[in-house]
Amino acid sequence: MPKQEFLIRNLKSIKTTSIVYQRHLVLYEKYRKDAASAWITDAAEVTGINLQDPFRTTVSINDKMKVPFKIGVHKAVGGDHDFPNPGDLLCASLASCFESTIRLISNKLGIELIETKISANAQVDVRGTLMIDKSVPVEFQSMHIDALIIAKKTNEKQLHTLINGAKRSCIVYQTIKKGIPITLNTVVKIKN
Repeated sequence: MPKQEFLIRNLKSIKTTSIVYQRHLVLYEKYRKDAASAWITDAAEVTGINLQDPFRTTVSINDKMKVPFKIGVHKAVGGDHDFPNPGDLLCASLASCFESTIRLISNKLGIELIETKISANAQVDVRGTLMIDKSVPVEFQSMHIDALIIAKKTNEKQLHTLINGAKRSCIVYQTIKKGIPITLNTVVKIKN
């Protein structure tokens, strides 16, 4: 039996009082009929303002809402770290996606959450990006999640299912864990 059918069959046996379950049933049917509709695009955009300041910028998150978010450069690479830096945003993406996934899955499993606290951190040796040591890769060398989940009227088996489900279903976790290629389209203009 294919995994998708197994998942759908098991989901049908879960309480139908779950709002997540009910919304997912509609989406399962939609995406099974039209797989192309399951493709979404998340976006962020930085439009350079005050380009004389090399240490701060603003990123607009979401291409429709354009929520502005100030960004700073980390002290370790010469900035003031007076605003969250891109690494902080990467950790925020991981923590928020993981926690959101836990909420969704716990709702479907009928697990009542009392408290959650998800912390993510990332370690990087900045000598690579500063070109001090070319043998040091320009990337985060490791990331870590600490998860506190307090629930009531459940058992260890259900909590194990919840954590494994979150690891399996968290898009940011899976993307970072596996890595993906990034394409780049560049337009360069010189003005006199």
